[in-house]
Amino acid sequence: MKNSKLITETYSLPFLLFIVLLPLGCNSIHQPELKEGVWRGVFTANDFDIPFNFNVERNKKTVNVDLINGNEKVRVDSIRVERDSVIIPVDVYDTYLIAKIKGDSLNGFLRRGSATKGTPFYAVHNQSFRFNELSSQPDIEVSGKWSVNLINQKAETRHTIGLFSQRGSEVTGTILTTTGDFRYLQGIVDGDSIKLSSFGGSSPSLLRARRVENNRLEGEYLSPTGKTIFEAVRNDTVELPDPYTLTYLKDGYDKFSFSFPDLTGKQVSLADEKYKDKVVVVTIMGSWCPNCLDEAEFLAPWYQQNRHRGVEIIALSFERKDDLDFARERLSKFIKRFDVQYDVLFAGPADKVVAGEKLPSLSAVLSFPTTIIIDRKGKVRKIHTGFYGPATGAYYDEFIKQFNEQIDLLTNEIDAV
Repeated sequence: MKNSKLITETYSLPFLLFIVLLPLGCNSIHQPELKEGVWRGVFTANDFDIPFNFNVERNKKTVNVDLINGNEKVRVDSIRVERDSVIIPVDVYDTYLIAKIKGDSLNGFLRRGSATKGTPFYAVHNQSFRFNELSSQPDIEVSGKWSVNLINQKAETRHTIGLFSQRGSEVTGTILTTTGDFRYLQGIVDGDSIKLSSFGGSSPSLLRARRVENNRLEGEYLSPTGKTIFEAVRNDTVELPDPYTLTYLKDGYDKFSFSFPDLTGKQVSLADEKYKDKVVVVTIMGSWCPNCLDEAEFLAPWYQQNRHRGVEIIALSFERKDDLDFARERLSKFIKRFDVQYDVLFAGPADKVVAGEKLPSLSAVLSFPTTIIIDRKGKVRKIHTGFYGPATGAYYDEFIKQFNEQIDLLTNEIDAV
């Protein structure tokens, strides 16, 4: 029903009536196909373009699309072709690529939910490059770690880390923050400049910067919704605050507690029998949050492999609407995508201030996700703010190592009782 509404908003009434009045068995109009193989897409946003790549696979029954960012491939299924148009739903983000098919090209929009407006894009079949051909050979080497300042339109500065890997003219990387990372960026080095873009189904983004002096870059980080100044200085020793120190229990609280409904409406709390004498991992998340999805991609299989050790996971989800029916729809798709077998509860609207109010024992909710590790006696042992996903390389590996060490410690304590 939702996809039909999107199509209705895209085309004129006469066009829709023409389709409705056609006999169902009519073969006089050929329905185009979304061609198999590689495609290059371009979002046209304001005064800049954001390129992205995807691959189409077809079999007898289904069509699948993989959104590509460097080594990352985001699989999208349930592709629909209706007359001369294709609908590519990224269900977990509630976004849609909707476009008319004309031979080897697409023209359409990226839309979120039932929005009537979106970001225009076009795509061309059988083009595997991301950015246009180089105007000159690479004149800088950006591999390594950079101290990055991101300055928004209110002149507020966010201190982050840039992680880049360069091979010839090709470059990949991400930006690491105190609350997570910008996920996979892919692009090129052209002369003294770099251009990287990303689109994994949520919001497209573009980083463009140039060398202003040795080991210093200046530019912009761009999306359809805004521009941020990008300033970077090479710094192999730069680090961010320890994510285990940013969120903590307030004075006067010795335990973390909550009571929220599951997707059937049943109230669930840590006092329930299911969690008694268990190590419990609580993640404060949202199905709309890319870093939360990276965490779920790790936690879902981890739980299936480790639940027998006396470990439970509970996701407290804060969604874009404060409505259980809406949350049920969104979270059902989240659960299906990652085969989530741990408990997922609806905690309220996607607002960090509201989340802090609903979880008053915490100093604050600074990030989605925030992950809390609780021992079998109900004592909070660790709180990790944000999540470093696989795009961060060694940081992701270190998180997994520390997480497993902590769970090993707590489960061994249980075994010793």
